[in-house]
Amino acid sequence: MGERRKLIVVSNRGPVSYSREGGERVARRGGGGLVTALRSLVSHHDVTWIASAMSDEDRLVALEGNNEESARDGAAYRLRLVAHDPQAYDWFYNVVANPMLWFLQHYLWELGHTPNLDRGFATAWEDGYSTVNRAFAEAVIAELEQEPEAAVCFHDYHLYLAPRFVRDALPDATLSHFVHIPWPQADYWRLLPEDIRFAIHDGLLANDVVGFHTERWRRNFVRSARDTCEATVEGDAAIHRGRRTLATAHPISVDPQEFDALADSEAVLAEEREIEARRPERLILRVDRTDPSKNVVRGFRAFELYLASHPEMHGRVGMLALLDPSRQDIPEYAEYLGAIQRTARQVNDRFQKEGWTPIDLQIADNFPQAVAAYKQYDVLLVNAIFDGLNLVAKEAPLVNQRDGVLILSENAGVHEELGEWALTVNPFDVGGQSEAIHEALELGAEDRRRFVEAIRAHVREHDVGAWIAAQLADLDAVRGTTIRA
Repeated sequence: MGERRKLIVVSNRGPVSYSREGGERVARRGGGGLVTALRSLVSHHDVTWIASAMSDEDRLVALEGNNEESARDGAAYRLRLVAHDPQAYDWFYNVVANPMLWFLQHYLWELGHTPNLDRGFATAWEDGYSTVNRAFAEAVIAELEQEPEAAVCFHDYHLYLAPRFVRDALPDATLSHFVHIPWPQADYWRLLPEDIRFAIHDGLLANDVVGFHTERWRRNFVRSARDTCEATVEGDAAIHRGRRTLATAHPISVDPQEFDALADSEAVLAEEREIEARRPERLILRVDRTDPSKNVVRGFRAFELYLASHPEMHGRVGMLALLDPSRQDIPEYAEYLGAIQRTARQVNDRFQKEGWTPIDLQIADNFPQAVAAYKQYDVLLVNAIFDGLNLVAKEAPLVNQRDGVLILSENAGVHEELGEWALTVNPFDVGGQSEAIHEALELGAEDRRRFVEAIRAHVREHDVGAWIAAQLADLDAVRGTTIRA
């Protein structure tokens, strides 16, 4: 990791949240890919982490100021929680960030009918998204006034405006922003009014570095910066307001040693025993959130087509769908969960017979169960409509014990890395996905082993530590090279 440096990490969700139990304050470690991925930063650098106060106890911590925390390995860091007005945060999160930006960046809107941007959306943008971003920026500015040499690392679609607020106040600050979801083509940004889409691009172009998981998303960003802000494009950089912003592509990864340890943990072994006791001869697995972008319904329909075409496999093959309920306060997500449940029921009603249920659908947040299932699958289905990356495609092969085959959407960011060792599918082609399921189940042992071993070798070489090191190298490269008008 090189020399220790002072870093300010900024994300909507933080690495820890607080509650009260028995009158005592209790800290619960945050989950999710982003928090897990950034753990190495905390271990190797002097980190102040700025995040939203989510719980009532979080808001009390925010009033108390910075809080000293420690990571699972004992590394110390400072946590600064930002308490937002509840109405402003609701507009920020439940109207603008999700679903508007999430749906836009995953190409999920049905443009003949949605979205409909009324005065309520304009209010949510100005008094919600902008307000919350300004509060984050004020916290960053306060930290930089104490540590002007610290580099700021913003993360994801919640914070597109904050870098501009910081840059206007502190022109010499070192700022970076990593976008963890797809970046759509320039025309798709025209779903938003001109002033809003300009503000989003202008905010990101206030950074010294903007990072994406794939060259595909990076290229889209540079082109949309040119079209939306009239930025000048020079190679991998965009010049806007006299400032040069480097756009980079570094796919996030995982910690292989962590999964090696998890695979042998008692919690995972207990879950694995249950899976082994009820699994069919051949097991197809999907592990997702109940998010429309994950394309669960089409995956179930593809399995239905497969079963209709291959009656000889009835009773011998099953699909285990482990789905984490996601953003159920947002109507579009609640409705999609209902569609998932209805489709699974329809497939099961059509094909099930005594002792065999084709789709085993489980809606729960149970990570040990997911890791246990990773070990047991014969086919892993990742058919996302669009995905910034998709860590499941990297995690599962690391611990799989059956030379499982990966079926991978061409629109998942991870396809750029792993596509040559997977069966590629178009996420809208249900028939093609059905054929891929058949091909995966019939693939010869030598090819199965070759594919999974190649994925493992790639992930172990390009781990989360390499991802972090690449971003820090980008910051080192741009320090002192920024141009200004």
